[in-house]
Amino acid sequence: MDAEKTVEGLIQKAYASLKIPDAEGARFALNEALKLDFEHPEVVYALQCLSWWLERLKGSSFSGNQGFGFSENQGSGFSGNQGSGFNGAPAYENGGYILSQWKSYYSFLERIGGQAVYDSCRYAVKHFVFSTALGFFEDLLGGGENQHDPLLLLQVGRCYKGVGNFEEALKYLEQAARFKREDGETLSELADVNALLEETRAAKALFREAFFIDPQGIEIRNMDSELILRLADRVRDLGYGGQELLEWIPIYGTLYGVFSVKRELKLAELGKLKQSIFVLENEVRGKSDRGELLIPKLINRYLWLIDHYENTGAEPALMEETMLKIKILDPAVYERYRN
Repeated sequence: MDAEKTVEGLIQKAYASLKIPDAEGARFALNEALKLDFEHPEVVYALQCLSWWLERLKGSSFSGNQGFGFSENQGSGFSGNQGSGFNGAPAYENGGYILSQWKSYYSFLERIGGQAVYDSCRYAVKHFVFSTALGFFEDLLGGGENQHDPLLLLQVGRCYKGVGNFEEALKYLEQAARFKREDGETLSELADVNALLEETRAAKALFREAFFIDPQGIEIRNMDSELILRLADRVRDLGYGGQELLEWIPIYGTLYGVFSVKRELKLAELGKLKQSIFVLENEVRGKSDRGELLIPKLINRYLWLIDHYENTGAEPALMEETMLKIKILDPAVYERYRN
């Protein structure tokens, strides 16, 4: 039987269309499959996912060339008169809008369930969305005048990662990180791509840095590597969620040996670390209403300080003093670290 006359064949045709990307072709194939079996769970699920995105991106009419709905002159540049896509917005805003919808999409997936069962659908939709956003951002790279914009480089790198081109993603994310050396989001994306390329040592070091700099700036659901996703699942299994989860990940990353690649602190960095510890200690003593976030943040800094003492051969008493501070805050972390 012709594969395109079976439900399974039409589903695969839809997923292949999404990767072109050709949303209209995918929707047509799924509707044809629905005629054959109007209760097929994967077809229903795929149509729900695709319809969710098309509803949010319906500001443009569909194009025969792209199958999605962007005009041929999507445009380039950051100002309003440098080309436009959705509702006349500049290309950068269009690409950024698409990527900004992921958090809402994750909530949608949680409501309808099934994302673990229909991974092929999830990956095809992901490829479609990121390749669509990439089209806008690539226009801006154009003749190279925006090659030094770290935000644009970060978005391009994220898109290449989203479509599975990890080598290109690495190139752009490394460039972005050179401009944003102390940005947790950028470093986490770079770490994730390194992990996907099996550059495990670099990934571990970069994740450790990212979660020290700004845990709350990292979107775990945007990560793809097993290295960080498994760690996040293990910490989640301990009962942490939401913002707390992000603060505890670096602690258990250290305790479980995931964040095992460390570096020696520069003198200025050591001074900043001690100052941040001092500020956090005062906040914790003041019974701040952010205690559930401050305590793991402080413990993480204690662990960095202990690593520094070990790397520099400091007096054992300094390490012991810091360990006792951890014991007061969380005896379970203290015992696990000791053992």
